[in-house]
Amino acid sequence: MSHSWYDYSGGKDTGLHPYRGETHLNYSGPPPPYQHLDTSASYSWLKSPRWKGHAMETGPLSRVLMLYASGHEPTKDLANKALAQLDLPLEAMFSTMGRTAARALECKILADAMPQWYDSLMANIKAGDVRTFNDQLWEPSSWPRHAKGVGFLEAPRGALAHWIIIDDGKISNYQAVVPTTWNAGPRDAAGTEGPYEAALKGQSVLDPKQPLEILRTIHSFDPCLACAVHVIDPDGEELIRVRIQ
Repeated sequence: MSHSWYDYSGGKDTGLHPYRGETHLNYSGPPPPYQHLDTSASYSWLKSPRWKGHAMETGPLSRVLMLYASGHEPTKDLANKALAQLDLPLEAMFSTMGRTAARALECKILADAMPQWYDSLMANIKAGDVRTFNDQLWEPSSWPRHAKGVGFLEAPRGALAHWIIIDDGKISNYQAVVPTTWNAGPRDAAGTEGPYEAALKGQSVLDPKQPLEILRTIHSFDPCLACAVHVIDPDGEELIRVRIQ
């Protein structure tokens, strides 16, 4: 979060694992309204997730490309058919067009797989397997004094993970790493851009007053603005803070 409006107790340039993550807001930008942000300083309410030090794009494009690279035949057949109709090479998928096409391809891949999944579900139910979750640790009285866990899921927008630490039956830390944080996060301490910024490098704009090309590229990521917005008044002051007892 070296370019984020947050502070860490160990310093802004040192990343933290989500289990140790901190959320201390510190808006240091210009007083609104303003025309520009200083990208050499902090300029975002998002942090910058990294996988082994690398910025990663998440979402339909990454999933489709991973399936393609792993040899998943339905994905390869669909992608090759779409690219043939457009007379484009596979490398063309690394683009706004590819990101949009991947979302459509993934819908087709999932729709084709659903009848088999449904048949498997029905077979399990008929065999007596009606469990919907593992209830082994459902009762809080069974928890140790210190407990932690993480839930991973591939949401439509991309990889989603929620990390929690529970001490003495109460949540002591909770961090969520959501798809839009992966894709829209600002530069890290090394100056490496996140996927949004990287996708816009070299982008031509026909009319700077109507930058439709920029909007088209950002929209291809299916951004979740709620993941990157905090409400402040015209003087830059926080409006309200709610504390749950």
